[in-house]
Amino acid sequence: MHAPEVACIAKGKARTPYEFGAKVGIATTNREGLVLAARAFEGNPYDGHTLNDTISQAEKVCGTKAERVYVDRGYRGHDYEGDAKVMISGQKRGLTAQMKRELKRRSAIEATIGHMKTDGRLDRNFLNGKNGDAINALLAAAGHNLRLILNALIILLLWITNPIPKPVKSNICVLLRPRATSMA
Repeated sequence: MHAPEVACIAKGKARTPYEFGAKVGIATTNREGLVLAARAFEGNPYDGHTLNDTISQAEKVCGTKAERVYVDRGYRGHDYEGDAKVMISGQKRGLTAQMKRELKRRSAIEATIGHMKTDGRLDRNFLNGKNGDAINALLAAAGHNLRLILNALIILLLWITNPIPKPVKSNICVLLRPRATSMA
């Protein structure tokens, strides 16, 4: 192969059961969908073994510790040793109502990954080597965040520039009053 860092990744999907490339771990905010961490991993590691590195990168970027981490079932048996509570999708016991709502939001990262693959060109890497994989993941994450910020700024600009229509002052009584006509 011309790119020895490329690994075969089994996806289990009917259309594309296998993909060739590097595995990328992505961490996003739960509400806004901003990408906090994008880390490329060498080979095809087990998802649970990538969690510690991805969360540590997100915590370094944010400067705060994560309270709760929501992951899919591929992260069962993870090696995360931090203070955050790891919630695996499908988990039923020990969840508050807020945790249940936030766990439902976990599926929103699938759309984020899809947009990063299509809009951010994460699906095809033209940079060479392991460093190229890492740079491509970071650039796709930065591009995704910039698109979200620009969309928010456009909405704000449209809201500022479009004046709120003033209510029309009309006295319905004056309009309905019969008018006196002069007969000449």
